[in-house]
Amino acid sequence: MNNLFKEFKSDLPASIVVFFVALPLCLGIALASGAPLFSGVVAGIVGGIVVGMMSGSQLGVSGPAAGLAVIVLTAIGTLGSFEAFLLAVVLAGIIQYLLGFFKAGFIAYFVPSSVIKGMLTGIGLLIILKQIPHALGYDANFEGDESFLQLDGSNTFSEIMTAWDYFTPGAVLIAAVSLAILILWDVWLTKKHRLFQILQGPIVVVLLGIVFNYLFSRGFHGLSLSAEQLVRLPVADDVAGILGLFTMPDFSQWTNLEIYKVAIVMAIVASLETLLCVEATDKIDPLKRVTPTNQELKAQGVGNIISGLIGGLPVTQVIVRSSANISFGAKSKLSAILHGIFLLISALTIATYLNMIPLASLATILIIVGYKLAKPSLFKQMYELGWEQFAPFMITVIAIIFTDLLTGIGIGLVVAIMYTLHHSYRNSYHMKSVTSTEDGHTVHHITLAEEVSFFNKASIILAIEAIPANSKVIIDCTNSKSISYDVQEFIHDYQLHAKLKNIVVETINFRPPKHLMAH
Repeated sequence: MNNLFKEFKSDLPASIVVFFVALPLCLGIALASGAPLFSGVVAGIVGGIVVGMMSGSQLGVSGPAAGLAVIVLTAIGTLGSFEAFLLAVVLAGIIQYLLGFFKAGFIAYFVPSSVIKGMLTGIGLLIILKQIPHALGYDANFEGDESFLQLDGSNTFSEIMTAWDYFTPGAVLIAAVSLAILILWDVWLTKKHRLFQILQGPIVVVLLGIVFNYLFSRGFHGLSLSAEQLVRLPVADDVAGILGLFTMPDFSQWTNLEIYKVAIVMAIVASLETLLCVEATDKIDPLKRVTPTNQELKAQGVGNIISGLIGGLPVTQVIVRSSANISFGAKSKLSAILHGIFLLISALTIATYLNMIPLASLATILIIVGYKLAKPSLFKQMYELGWEQFAPFMITVIAIIFTDLLTGIGIGLVVAIMYTLHHSYRNSYHMKSVTSTEDGHTVHHITLAEEVSFFNKASIILAIEAIPANSKVIIDCTNSKSISYDVQEFIHDYQLHAKLKNIVVETINFRPPKHLMAH
């Protein structure tokens, strides 16, 4: 426990920033999911406290995820009630825990670095694009949206154009002042005095936003903000009201097969999003620590079980909150835990005051987070690594902006696999053709690679079939530890039909399956 508080001075200010970032995201994702607003806060609390304590990730932050919003919205409609949906969340948590128990977390290690970096950069650019309307005072779309096509029928770019028609001077003034403070804080003030490292710029920005909002509502009516331009947290007046915000699952639905279908889909999507975010978070961790993925799946599973039992949305590890956590100086998991505690305390005690925070203030914080994820220098760095790294990186970035997080990563992964297969295709063998002759034959010496898979079959066939008639071929398998059956079968068959072209075939250490030898 003492080690948990070892980095308290760094983790406390970072946790406050993450709390301010997480609050509107929790509410926005709940709104987009068609669920009670407080269910998003419950998921944020559980993701911070429960998952934070159980997780092996030092800097990852969990909570409700935009990637699950459409699944949740559809599931609530299909199941007929939010209480029935909560039962599916509990079951999804059980499935996730079992995935961790059976060590399914290894899947995360199959995502190439180029795709992970593309994911981080794509999310960074997406954050900036999605926050521009909020900074201009246009808050028609929910906070935390990650999809190109939005619920209101517009898209990321048309939303920005529409926002200019709803330009709100008060919101723009708050955003401009906030952005200036954050840049000044990051570029100059933190280098001048230790105080500015402890007191984070986003905390000042939020407090200043509340002051601006108060002044605008009192004497500058041309600059005043509407309720839609502020945080909207449900307010409870007494203990009964607080208890009423929590919801229990409908356990009578346990025989409904649709519940299990929804649970399986949620468990798979939430696990994939978590594992991808774990890999991404580890990439931007200054100390490059490696998160145990199976432990993370178990932690997420327990988190979803508890979230479902008390009325919360499903939780995953989320890159926006995790990157904000890292950007503003967190050093350990204490930051994630504290942000969950702040969500709990504030939701139950000071919701009225939190509802004075302008979304424009929070938009500027997220814009800075987005910029730190998508710095121009990263594009140059990836380009210098060559097309095998740059192409999957760029396609992942573009795909995330024009689709959504999981679809974009999927497209980037396909491109990365194509490059891997092409690389494997080109490096499946080494051929040496000797100009001297043996018994009137030109000798072609082919040395197969250490691992020869089905994917190498095409290149090997093309190379061997291109050998001219009246030659000699030596197929050397000495270095090969594994040769796929398809390639073994081709080499065996080639020894037979090569005679038609007067080609002499010699093999070295070639051991085909017994039934081929018998044939």
